[in-house]
Amino acid sequence: MSGNDSDETSVPESRHVEAVVVGAGFSGIYMLHKLRELGFTCRLFEAAEDAGGVWWWNRYPGARCDVESTDYSYSFDPELEQEWHWDELYCTQPDILRYIHHVLDRYDLRPDMQFSTRVDRAVFDEATSRWTLRTSTGETWTTGYFILATGCLSVPKRPEIPGLDAFVGESYHTAEWPADGVDFTGKRVGMIGVGSSGTQMIPIVAEEADQLAVLQRSPNFSIPSPNGPMTPEYEAEVKRTYRERRAFASNTPSGLNQDVNRVSALEVTPEERQAHYEQYWRTSGFGFTLAYGDLLLNREANQTAVDFIASKIRETVKDPATAETLIPKDYPYGTKRASVDNGYYQTFNRPNVELVDIGSDPIAAVEAHGIRLDSGRTVPLDMIVLATGFDALTGAISKIDIVGRDGLRLLDKWDAGPRTYLGLSSHGFPNMFIIAGPGSPSVLTNVMASLEQHVGWLSELFTYAREHGIGEIEASLEAEDAWVDHVNELSAVTLYPQANSWYMGANVPGKPRVFMPYPGGLRAYRRRCAAVAQEGYEGFELSSATEHGSTP
Repeated sequence: MSGNDSDETSVPESRHVEAVVVGAGFSGIYMLHKLRELGFTCRLFEAAEDAGGVWWWNRYPGARCDVESTDYSYSFDPELEQEWHWDELYCTQPDILRYIHHVLDRYDLRPDMQFSTRVDRAVFDEATSRWTLRTSTGETWTTGYFILATGCLSVPKRPEIPGLDAFVGESYHTAEWPADGVDFTGKRVGMIGVGSSGTQMIPIVAEEADQLAVLQRSPNFSIPSPNGPMTPEYEAEVKRTYRERRAFASNTPSGLNQDVNRVSALEVTPEERQAHYEQYWRTSGFGFTLAYGDLLLNREANQTAVDFIASKIRETVKDPATAETLIPKDYPYGTKRASVDNGYYQTFNRPNVELVDIGSDPIAAVEAHGIRLDSGRTVPLDMIVLATGFDALTGAISKIDIVGRDGLRLLDKWDAGPRTYLGLSSHGFPNMFIIAGPGSPSVLTNVMASLEQHVGWLSELFTYAREHGIGEIEASLEAEDAWVDHVNELSAVTLYPQANSWYMGANVPGKPRVFMPYPGGLRAYRRRCAAVAQEGYEGFELSSATEHGSTP
């Protein structure tokens, strides 16, 4: 019987640990490792059958990281850095999962991990300063620290299209891909969505399927991946300079091993700008946004990047009408997360690939054997692939019924948008912490650098609390309000709000339209967190364990 179905009058005996972590992606795994290293008793719960987070679920063909492999990895152990070998400059999903499982085995983390288990409900007990958790397996746990490492992109977003259940062919979502794969051979495949998942997968499906219809509602910018094999010479150089490389990346706005160019795109000649963009186009991938310092601040500067990318699309795609349909024209470059691809635009030159513009001719309904458009045209299909993204940043948190002080539900508090202090904590929910959550740099950076900073900072906070007999840690309302205002003020001076992006929650009907990540960059964020700690955790209300009769 699940936790939701249990008789509330018959509560099973609870077990206690000092800290509970929810989620077995990169952030949850590292948090568990640090907690154990510090001597805390802990338990990690994960809904999937095994660890990996987004990399467990997103097993679609072509899935790979858009950050260089050597930087999309843990930095906390130099020995781990030196012993691990990546096959490619930009690692694939199977390689990332292999790395994650190596980490679990290397540090013997599995004994404190519980898979195929969701945390359904979490209630804060003000008398003891502890959280009581109910799981999908019917268990009850109590804990001092309740840590949400649920991931930024972990709840798939299915489109609101009538008739999806009427389709008699195969249907898949990229974020719920079958472990044993899918055969596209001889099939007429329709792919809905051209974000990162779609642009990575489309070239591979096109090579195998009989026909591929790409149904695009809104085009996305995509930058070619500078991928290639990991040569022994390059690997040796990275490993020789790893400490310096990590230190540099952690103090850049992006968390990448590449700082932003402080020059304005408008301060150079057209010839200089063209040459500079050409270099970034060939070598930077996700870092193309860093080509000039004002690309996300000045619409005129941004337009120079838009024009350059548009010229590349027109140069690559042979059919002029198709090329124009693939060029975004109603939002600035970078304000939706740009994709990093391997031959995406070239795919539209294949005779078996058709671009269907559902922005101008929307889907009316899915029928038994295809998709009918508003114009009356039917696209016949044997398979539909939904590459329609996620309920980002808050989706997984909202799946848990979290009840804080005075019976306040987190869903109610966040009804108009998420409210946090430093992206780490929310007033009214003591001893609850979020890794890479809303109000932190997270998805605007190399998330590995961001999550390691979060885990390290929280580990120091927990150590401080233990040494000073602190039983309760809560963000003050004043600090939270000031941080939310700060994030909103920063986002308002950027171009980000000009796009209907998942950064804004715009892909989820009914979700508040607010810019959720912290746009000030990882370097500024790290400095702010360091200052908060130096001032005795300014902005947090700390109370002693004796006031509440318990310690975490």
